[in-house]
Amino acid sequence: MTGNPAAGGRAPALPAAAAELVAGVRGSGAPFTARSPLTDAVTVVVPSSGPADVAAAFADAAEAQRAWAALPVARRAAVLLRWHDLTLDRQEEGLDLVQLESGKARRHAVEEVLDVAINARHYARTAARLLRPRRRAGALPVLTRTRELRFPLGVVGVISPWNYPLSLAVAEVLPALMAGNAVVHRPDPASMLTALWVRDLAVRAGLPPALWQVVAGEGADVGPLVVEHADMVCFTGSTRVGREVAAQAARRLVPTSLELGGKNPLLVLDDADLDRAVEVAIRACFASAGQLCVSIERVYVADRLHDEFLRRFVARTAALRLGIGGDFDADLGSLASARQLDTVTAHVADAVERGATLHTGGRHRPDIGPYVFEPAVLTGVTPGMRMYAEETFGPVVAVYRFDTDDEAVALANDTPYGLNASVVSGSGARGEAVAARIEAGGVNVNDGYSAVWGSIDAPMGGWKDSGLGGRHGVDGLLRFTRVKTVARQRGLDLAPAYHRPGAETAAWTRRMSTALRLLRRTGR
Repeated sequence: MTGNPAAGGRAPALPAAAAELVAGVRGSGAPFTARSPLTDAVTVVVPSSGPADVAAAFADAAEAQRAWAALPVARRAAVLLRWHDLTLDRQEEGLDLVQLESGKARRHAVEEVLDVAINARHYARTAARLLRPRRRAGALPVLTRTRELRFPLGVVGVISPWNYPLSLAVAEVLPALMAGNAVVHRPDPASMLTALWVRDLAVRAGLPPALWQVVAGEGADVGPLVVEHADMVCFTGSTRVGREVAAQAARRLVPTSLELGGKNPLLVLDDADLDRAVEVAIRACFASAGQLCVSIERVYVADRLHDEFLRRFVARTAALRLGIGGDFDADLGSLASARQLDTVTAHVADAVERGATLHTGGRHRPDIGPYVFEPAVLTGVTPGMRMYAEETFGPVVAVYRFDTDDEAVALANDTPYGLNASVVSGSGARGEAVAARIEAGGVNVNDGYSAVWGSIDAPMGGWKDSGLGGRHGVDGLLRFTRVKTVARQRGLDLAPAYHRPGAETAAWTRRMSTALRLLRRTGR
């Protein structure tokens, strides 16, 4: 039997103040009901937001933003550090909410709590240095004094998805606020409570309530309204919708940051330690039941290791414990919705019908939860099968073999996506050399996704159809600012005076040419 049920434990619970959190939504329209994928029970009823609600949210946020931007950076940082502490202090509530709204196992929900705390601390500690005025080399040494100044954009529109309801709710909000902006946030309808809970923590930490506005409703209804008003748009979701968001924002000439789809590869080189490779693959393929933008869906294994890797990987996959409890017993939780279950089931069925081999899993397990699906490992997946090139976004992986590193890199790059990748090798230098050749915004060596994701001082974003821009690193903060250069000139004019005779202009040209040659010789 595959997909062993985990031992029973307590069920994740709604916080006592869940109903009060709904007051944070700017909505006056017909209410919608969200249900937990763990049990299909109702979690929250939320009023939807119409055009007037969204417009009012942006107006109030813009007014609050002016006072927030005027605060010293240290004052804003203090709020983020208190927010960091509250997130850790009340993490049990957060873990329950993440499980209730996404269906994931508790061990994977922990990643989200830690991610919020790490990002809050990082931006609070680095913002003053990154946002301060900077001296830049002027047109002429000494004579030109040049400074770079940073200003907030205004009100940032954030559209976040359901799969990481806590982490992705604040991944853009934290740096946007730290840079002096306000935010209007449209969480996915399935993950409203988690977003409202973490916003409540921010308010308790000292954030002015009007600074972070939450609007509610289906993406097709509310998303365009957010883009219509925002000074910048951050969207995480599908490539198809990302193109629509980018097109609408382009008509207004406002910047966008897009994290979109992926079909992420893992390469197991011929010098890899098999035990390490199997564990990396298990975590990379099945964390959050595969409903992670950076999770692995394609595993390429060197020919000499392929058969033994497959045997061990299938055995480990079959032994994973499935569960929906509020403890750490389950290795894998639930899919998030009937739609995800339908997609994952269809991808596996299509592959098997067309000749692929299913080695383990691939079954719906309603005896455990309404959308629980056994993790599946397949071989013989070929072009023409849906799961060969389409993003499955579930606990389903195809394993392939390769002969040379060149072939492995070519296979990894044979996709329109470029979000995340992984390389497992016994040689760190060789692994990094192969990683440098893979067309993706982040590549992990001897890890599935956590090494890049957790290195928040470095940028993380997609190549090709996987997105534009990225979070983390210096640009993760500075993308929420507009830049101004102020240059003051003294002494020698940088342009010839129009009222001077031609002979004086010629003399000015000779002086400038001499100055440039001197700068060249002195290494400037």
